[in-house]
Amino acid sequence: MKPIIIDVDTGIDDALAMSYALNSPELELLAFTTCFGNVSVEEATRNTLAVLEKAGKKVPVYAGADQSFNGRIKTRSAKHVHGEDGLGNTLTQEPLAKEESQFAPDFMVQQVKNRPHEITIITVGPLTNLALAIKSAPEIIPHVKEVVVMGGAVKVPGNVNAYAEANIFADPEAAEFVLSSGLPVTLVGLDVTMQTLLPKSKLDEWRAAGNEMARFLADMTQFYISYYESSYHDIGGCALHDPLAVAAAIDPSFVSTETMSVKVSIEGEEAGRTVGYPEGEPKVRVCTEVDAERFLEHFLSRVV
Repeated sequence: MKPIIIDVDTGIDDALAMSYALNSPELELLAFTTCFGNVSVEEATRNTLAVLEKAGKKVPVYAGADQSFNGRIKTRSAKHVHGEDGLGNTLTQEPLAKEESQFAPDFMVQQVKNRPHEITIITVGPLTNLALAIKSAPEIIPHVKEVVVMGGAVKVPGNVNAYAEANIFADPEAAEFVLSSGLPVTLVGLDVTMQTLLPKSKLDEWRAAGNEMARFLADMTQFYISYYESSYHDIGGCALHDPLAVAAAIDPSFVSTETMSVKVSIEGEEAGRTVGYPEGEPKVRVCTEVDAERFLEHFLSRVV
């Protein structure tokens, strides 16, 4: 089993990624850490605990950054994409469980120091927690086994604007800090995630499964697909951004990568833009192709 920390800003595709990971025997889930992004860090923490409760699983949850790497308070949310509660307006009660007391970046540092060269960190929100971790303890950088980042749009347009993908746009300074740190990063961005379409028809199959978690995921994802249908004409489903990052950690053969230096624009109208260069250091692995059909089959076999 691969020891994993998954850093989330739990909206809808984060929840799908969580369920996928929880049902993947290859992964030893050490914890979920939470960050602002799709919603506030408080809401992301609540949502993470709620998804675990629905799934009937116990995994520690550590709350992290409530503002950007440079101390800016985030004023923009993605509730038009994920609903007022971040989970497609499906939450009916507060989760019973509570988060751990340790700060998420400190937990990351501790785990890497306890298990050098073993820990994989998957980030599916802004990179703030990871940036804070390596800023506070740069000595862990050579001891992290791998970082899988859902973020960026290197060869394709963004989804916040023409330039930027949402996770990078939320904290471009954190992204630049991480991508220039020398960490062993695999960047799973819109270059590949927009090719991973969950068909709307699958939601009825989930509802027919007859369990609470399947109905919860179906109702939640219905909201997400409605957003996609309003933004992408005749798409008939939604992209599986965050689940693909989990898939790349489970089985790297789902994606093909190119090695390049990736720089992040941190100001102006292109803030959050990720630009790949064949020259320069350090290098990261940028996903450029995906076996979308095989990935979708794998995801559907496990998510509910």
